[in-house]
Amino acid sequence: MKRLVLPLAAIALLTSAPAFAQPSPTPALDVIPEAMPFDVPYGQPISLERAQSVAAAAMAEAKKRNWKMNVTVVDPNGDLLAFGRMDGAQLASIEISQHKARVAARYRRITKLFENGVQSGLTYQLTLDGMIASRGGIPLVEGGKIIGAIGVSGGAGSQDEVCATAGAAVINK
Repeated sequence: MKRLVLPLAAIALLTSAPAFAQPSPTPALDVIPEAMPFDVPYGQPISLERAQSVAAAAMAEAKKRNWKMNVTVVDPNGDLLAFGRMDGAQLASIEISQHKARVAARYRRITKLFENGVQSGLTYQLTLDGMIASRGGIPLVEGGKIIGAIGVSGGAGSQDEVCATAGAAVINK
């Protein structure tokens, strides 16, 4: 019985200390922006023909570098329009490329921003529905509106991003 009394007394003493009793102040990072971030409106979905040309450009970049990639192009809602799997590309990366494209379209930003955020300690981002914090997803923006997104997976994140950037360049000028 004496062994329990001492730890309980210590816990009571620690939890009654001012540092534990007072709520912590709001962090300086909790700044309220004047404008809505990533407020790019959604537009009419990219056509199948153009989606295929975006995927082809990404795969051409991968082929030039001898990389084996999976490439996905989606509409603004994140629904599949075009897909290409290069010979020998990692099978797990099929779904990853689709996930990157869907997140880039729905969250209206490149997926590298989520990767950077998580690496900077903003781990709450991982709780967002359907999140992926890995580079290689890029929105396709035409006339100031998101018409779709591309997602690439199969290599290192930096390789995925190079190919996604080449594909997105067909639309993002």
